[in-house]
Amino acid sequence: MDRTILVTGGAGYIGSHTCVALLEAGFSVVVADNLMNSKREVLTRIESMTGKHVPFYCIDVGDPSALNRVFSEQPIDAVIHFAGLKAVGESVKKPTWYYRNNLDATLSVLQCMEAHDVRVLVFSSSATVYQNPDSPVAETAPLGCTNPYGWTKLMSERMITDFVTAHPDFSAINLRYFNPIGAHPSGKIGEDPNGIPNNLLPYISKVSVGKLERLHVFGNDYDTPDGTGVRDYIHVMDLAEGHIAALEYAFRKTGVEAINLGTGRGFSVLEIVNAYEKASGVKIPYVIDPRRAGDIATLYADANKAKTILGWESKYSIFDMCASTYHWQTQNPNGYDGVEE
Repeated sequence: MDRTILVTGGAGYIGSHTCVALLEAGFSVVVADNLMNSKREVLTRIESMTGKHVPFYCIDVGDPSALNRVFSEQPIDAVIHFAGLKAVGESVKKPTWYYRNNLDATLSVLQCMEAHDVRVLVFSSSATVYQNPDSPVAETAPLGCTNPYGWTKLMSERMITDFVTAHPDFSAINLRYFNPIGAHPSGKIGEDPNGIPNNLLPYISKVSVGKLERLHVFGNDYDTPDGTGVRDYIHVMDLAEGHIAALEYAFRKTGVEAINLGTGRGFSVLEIVNAYEKASGVKIPYVIDPRRAGDIATLYADANKAKTILGWESKYSIFDMCASTYHWQTQNPNGYDGVEE
């Protein structure tokens, strides 16, 4: 049966890769995105890659009246909710903006789903909801956040859980993922952050093509094999497939589940640098800076629940993640061709 999935934030980094995976798996896709951190060109590329039309609504998902029009005009069977601001540092500087944008978006999605009797939701959450966890981090670890971005994810999870309690026939999956990196193997879509990247691999890739002078490594005195921070990096295509597995599971059940998406192992900053150098053939200059406040030594997932419940596990290697990023960056040195909206 052909099912239509509304993907909020579908022009973004993870959303766009998930749209491609959904279309290739036989789903129909509708995208709602205000293009605050993305480009219209992304939708053009998704359509050219898949040969399928994607209805697109350039709206603020946090506006219930605008989102209601999407539900009224399209035969929505489920929602994958990505739409939201996502920079930790920015959230500390602009907390009210983050709370308004991210929480309004989740509330709007739930209200419209209720009004139109759409009962399946997959929510883009984050490992930032865990409070000072010991790795590997299972879904049962204590919850709590150190920044407003994380709190918007945890508070959205709470709203979804309360909503499901009030609607027992509703099905929701809160996907807590770790550090998405990489790009589509075609090099046609990838991560295109505005300004100086906040995340490690986009920063390295900008250095590799001469857009930035050197990588800044924050701290080399952690209790890790090489002194640099260790994180769980997951290929964005693995993540996209994880969303499809979660969606298919959600169609078969009711209630709410929280599930980690990660590889189950960690890589240090310098291991990522070395892997990128091997994948690209480019030397990455770096400098060691002081630790950043709030950073911890090691964070990686216990991914057993996803394997057991969803039948999903990561496939791509760290070399694959770096090679696809370099391919995307060299194919698109200025991101999406400098397209302005």
